[in-house]
Amino acid sequence: MGYVRGFIPWVASGVVSSFDWRWGAVAGFLAGVLLLLQDRRRGVPLDALVLEAGSIVYFVVIGAVAFASPDSPLEPYNGVLSFVWLALTAWGSLAVRRPFTLGIARRQTPQEYWDTPGFLAVNNAITAVWAAGFTFIFVAMTVCEATGAPDWIGITARVAGLLAPAVFTKVYPARVQARLEAMQAAGA
Repeated sequence: MGYVRGFIPWVASGVVSSFDWRWGAVAGFLAGVLLLLQDRRRGVPLDALVLEAGSIVYFVVIGAVAFASPDSPLEPYNGVLSFVWLALTAWGSLAVRRPFTLGIARRQTPQEYWDTPGFLAVNNAITAVWAAGFTFIFVAMTVCEATGAPDWIGITARVAGLLAPAVFTKVYPARVQARLEAMQAAGA
């Protein structure tokens, strides 16, 4: 659930942006700040809030642009830019060897596993799949925008680009765990 919760600011922004991108940025910012504050009060460490912090930064920047220039040529690309930002956040977290899923996974995994190579490898894989999903979406949306493709194609790309990583996030750790248990049982 932690992964899905981090997308609430993006959903809020997307809904409100369909009316006005300026207020969509405000909605995303407020939702991000509220989630971050709520999590910090519950004692959630900052490394588990990379997505939330990155979202807040994005909404501050896009909000500043939107309010400074409501008719900015960036406005039609707000959706694309949001996925560019998410992709950069995910790929960047991998580049600095701190996959954004690591802090979230620590909230759901006993501490004795946190420093194991397998735990880091699983989180690298999950973050890479999310990064690839975000990248796929922004490329597909860019192509759709450039070619005037029907809306359903862009919607399908967004659904696929988010659903595949969500399923992978759910299935992959369980498969790795099952494989590890099978290897341990075979060796015992």
